[in-house]
Amino acid sequence: MLKSALSLVLIFSVFPAWAQGVQAKVSCQPTPTDFIYDCTIQLVRNGQPVEGAKITLGADMPSMPMAHNVRPVQARPGKQAGEYHARLDLEMRGVWALKLRLAAPVQDQLILHYDFDEKGAQPVMRSGRPLRK
Repeated sequence: MLKSALSLVLIFSVFPAWAQGVQAKVSCQPTPTDFIYDCTIQLVRNGQPVEGAKITLGADMPSMPMAHNVRPVQARPGKQAGEYHARLDLEMRGVWALKLRLAAPVQDQLILHYDFDEKGAQPVMRSGRPLRK
């Protein structure tokens, strides 16, 4: 058991790219229509922008499971490297779990919690860090 654990430590120290996943920052601005937000997603892996990603963005409300789910939408590439855009049509304001599903060139799923209000969206913080699953 100890030998296996040491092997993993050695692998991740020699190949740090395996140890680091994709990181996402989401910024959402309200549109003139209630509960509709234009969102910008910035993807980074190992400090470099992730280009050419296929992203679907969905959302559900953790405080009301199964009651409020948003159909995933396809994000489109933005003007800058690692930037993508999507429009979210939420059912109400409040805390939503954003679900980013990534395919090509990397496969991953990120769940980020954001609090949506009339001014936009802010990440939900816990212990000074964004809440993620």
